[in-house]
Amino acid sequence: MAVQLDPQLLEILACPCDDHAPLVVGTPDDPQADLLTCTSCARRFPVVDGIPVLLLDEAMDPNGGG
Repeated sequence: MAVQLDPQLLEILACPCDDHAPLVVGTPDDPQADLLTCTSCARRFPVVDGIPVLLLDEAMDPNGGG
């Protein structure tokens, strides 16, 4: 199921890494994934019960770092 977030909220959400890049819904491979993907570092943040978990410790690193 695709993430359902208010478009205005999605506009202001940013990756918590130092670049603070915008986030996009899903992943490049799965646009319906319950994840938000950073447009800079490509970390993936889970969305649990409609709430984005924007903690670096909870992020999935596409390079296998976490």
